[in-house]
Amino acid sequence: MSLPTIIAFSLSLMLFLGSIVESTTNFKIFLHLTGFLMVVGGTLAATHVGFEARYVKQALGNIKAIFFSPKMARGMLTNEVARVIRWGYMVQKSGIPALESDSKSLKSQDAFLAFGVNLVISGYTGAEVRQLLENQIETTFQRHTVPVEILKYMASNAPAFGMMATLVGLVIMLDNMGSDPSKLGPGMAVGLLGTLYGVLFARLILMPAAEKAHQRESIIRFRNMLVAEGLALLADRRNPRFIQDAMNSYLDPAIHFDIDKAPKK
Repeated sequence: MSLPTIIAFSLSLMLFLGSIVESTTNFKIFLHLTGFLMVVGGTLAATHVGFEARYVKQALGNIKAIFFSPKMARGMLTNEVARVIRWGYMVQKSGIPALESDSKSLKSQDAFLAFGVNLVISGYTGAEVRQLLENQIETTFQRHTVPVEILKYMASNAPAFGMMATLVGLVIMLDNMGSDPSKLGPGMAVGLLGTLYGVLFARLILMPAAEKAHQRESIIRFRNMLVAEGLALLADRRNPRFIQDAMNSYLDPAIHFDIDKAPKK
């Protein structure tokens, strides 16, 4: 679980609910099922009209995913450098075929890394390995950020459907106003709840989910670029220390890998 995300979401929700509790004792006026259904249902309907259903499903899955820990953490980048350095020593000692045993175990764990190692084993030059891996990195990133764009689309639509719910409520309120003017105030309050739901849905759920999903995909993209550089140098038979310095140049100095400090095996 992503504890910071859960805490931040819970606190923001508590602050909102706390402000309501502090301001009024009539909490039920903030509950309006029709307005909620118009906002959520309208947003989902418009999204399914505008995008393929499978991408919408992925986008909704991203909302749930932000509450779980990311696949790629900052500290793992150092481990990626260490792994390529280890391969560098293997190639230096036994040649490219020495990577074959590692590539077999990678297929079920990391498809991108397995593909890259296979390119090296196949005898491609460093420039060719770099180009092929960069193509895969960019196309994968574009595919994986489609759900992010869908979440942003939903976030832009939710307040609009909230306004529609408000307008429907106001029309009904005005229609009933002639028979009972005393209902004007309560009717106006109920009508405005649609706008409230739309803004909350967009700004507390959809936009944060989109931004975090995009950030996580960007981190994975960066990691893959780092690994691609290491594999390209590996294909060119560059020495492990050069590979270390080239890969470290991508990283924050605080997480640089140091061959001299690595445990000896």
